[in-house]
Amino acid sequence: MSISARLAELGIELPAVAAPVAAYVAARVHGDLVYTSGQLPFTDGALPATGKVGDEVSAEDAKAFARTCALNAIAAAASVAGGVDKLGGVLRVGGFVASVPSFTGQPGVINGASEVLAEIFGDAGRHARAAVGVPVLPLDSPVEVDVTFTLA
Repeated sequence: MSISARLAELGIELPAVAAPVAAYVAARVHGDLVYTSGQLPFTDGALPATGKVGDEVSAEDAKAFARTCALNAIAAAASVAGGVDKLGGVLRVGGFVASVPSFTGQPGVINGASEVLAEIFGDAGRHARAAVGVPVLPLDSPVEVDVTFTLA
């Protein structure tokens, strides 16, 4: 099944590619890989929340935001790969969670990205990953995710 057919089956519509917030591109192809820049959970051009996980932002909400970051990453990768069906799978996910020092649930938050990638790509969506707690992210976003895709 193609990725576009799988997205339709899941009822997922990819967002427009989020505009970079600084001097970089959203994604870049190198050989048979597509690297995305860190994706924030922009929805219709705005962050749905700001602040730290474990304080202003719940872990449950942050997990949903990580899912949005992954969908933004797919959109960015597809834009440089020649379409979503040119993406073959997921190699690696980097997840960053702006959290209070006592919060230790970063892996659960980044599962929001990992789980949607697995839903969309199946076995090809299984990936290596990092889930890191940080004191602050750009624009005070609670999460940021970057993804390395393989080409089909």
